[in-house]
Amino acid sequence: MLPAVPPTDPPSAEFTEQLRDAGAKYSDADVAAIYCIHGTFVGNDMLGLLTELSRFAPSLSKQLSKVGKRLIDLATGEAGNYTSGFTKLLERSLVTDNGPTISVKQFHWSSQNNHIARADGAIRLIDQLANFAETLDQPKSVQLWGHSHGGNVMALASQLLGANRQARDEFFSATNSFYRSRAGGRVDMPVWERVSELLEDADHPLRQLSLDMVTFGTPIRYSWNANGYARLLHFIHHRPPLQGGEHNAPIPLNPLRALRANDGDYVQQIGISGTNFAPLPLFLRTLQADWRLDKLLEQEVVRENIVTRLRHATRVPDEGTTLLVDYANVSPWPNRHLFGHGLYTLRRWMALHCREIANEFYSRGET
Repeated sequence: MLPAVPPTDPPSAEFTEQLRDAGAKYSDADVAAIYCIHGTFVGNDMLGLLTELSRFAPSLSKQLSKVGKRLIDLATGEAGNYTSGFTKLLERSLVTDNGPTISVKQFHWSSQNNHIARADGAIRLIDQLANFAETLDQPKSVQLWGHSHGGNVMALASQLLGANRQARDEFFSATNSFYRSRAGGRVDMPVWERVSELLEDADHPLRQLSLDMVTFGTPIRYSWNANGYARLLHFIHHRPPLQGGEHNAPIPLNPLRALRANDGDYVQQIGISGTNFAPLPLFLRTLQADWRLDKLLEQEVVRENIVTRLRHATRVPDEGTTLLVDYANVSPWPNRHLFGHGLYTLRRWMALHCREIANEFYSRGET
């Protein structure tokens, strides 16, 4: 357990110094960029309508997506959401006297709570990383920060990057109906075909990127492929239950304690495998791809009802290093912490996260 005490507001000299120290370590490790990936329901298309519109009117869909994301940001603020203010502050704060600027970027995906949306997010993330890699004159490291199911977007990206050809073929075969029309086989999601082709290229600059992945409150759902990332770290808000294992989530759930986030991150506990929302039935191609992905990605998951699954009380993933953090002084208002799930993206914890990432990734003889 890692106890965490928030800094003073406005940020103290210690807060600023911790970020500069982290920035120096990041620069020494050749970190060129940080991508901040939001979680479910705070993206630009939580119902999937704009995704479907993009098949016929991509420019209009893109413009509406931008407007939608701005409205979501106004409504939610930083609770469970990476805002432009957050990323600008992080980029500015990591700058050292002699070091280069580490670019901090927002990555947006639809944020629907289903397999095909997260798969689409993984495809688009790989595409953006490939474009970034092509701008570099030498291999660099890139950090990926994923909040909630944004971390599972990263997990799927690691699977695609680390998979062999047979596994990739199975993935693209399962999702074929999503990006390719039945009428004449026309590809109406070009990014999917583009990524499928670049994944076959072992010499693409993307393959030279060192991807350091960090998740925040990500529910345990997909496995990770160690060939698709360099380093993996998980932050989870947790307080040991009065009964049960020290690293287990509380069972049964107590609604009043959940409102105050007394036991940690309740959404991380609830959003485990088997808790998808199906795509809208109107979109049959998307629904079919999601169903096939469920068979492919969770074929080894025992089919249990949600109550039974929650009784496993699992907090810690099998892959990577997990930091169970007791975030102190949580607001009594649920809208400010989202049942313990929205704390990670608040700027008050920025220095803590950067310090621990630097310590875990770049201060222990890592290369």
